[in-house]
Amino acid sequence: MLYNLTDVFTSPDITTEQVMDFTQDEYECDGQSYEIVKKEPVHLVFSNIGKGKAKVNGHCAFSFAMQCDRCLKDVTTEIELDFEYEVKSPETEMNEEEKEEQSFMKGYQFDADEVINNEILMKWPMKVLCSDDCKGICPVCGNNLNDGDCGCDSFVPDPRLAKIKDIFNANKEV
Repeated sequence: MLYNLTDVFTSPDITTEQVMDFTQDEYECDGQSYEIVKKEPVHLVFSNIGKGKAKVNGHCAFSFAMQCDRCLKDVTTEIELDFEYEVKSPETEMNEEEKEEQSFMKGYQFDADEVINNEILMKWPMKVLCSDDCKGICPVCGNNLNDGDCGCDSFVPDPRLAKIKDIFNANKEV
């Protein structure tokens, strides 16, 4: 959603507040699509902080349907966003770095959807777990180890010691 900031850039000491609904029902990350199961309205506050400058404060929260990275159990992950940006009008002189930081500005228009998508990406969890002590799944039979021990042999010998084991097995009397 685009917001025109012309009035905010030109009127000293003006502050406006906007509330918007985030229209996306799913979020794409790392080639996968995640359903947004709960979303709060996005609260934006635009404040003039000087000629051709404005400060944008925002707050929103989302809940995503994901899977635990260890046991593949369905998990709801909450992400809360609080952000603040300083934006400048197109007439204000900016260097290349400042222009790149304002990629979400389209002339006098503030692209809230792009900012929210970027903020979600920055807060996206590296690993999703159903609990801190999740045991994962059995590498042999695939059972969820959080539900109990499956009885499979979980001993994995150290491959560096395989030659020594071969020597002992070769000299063993039958």
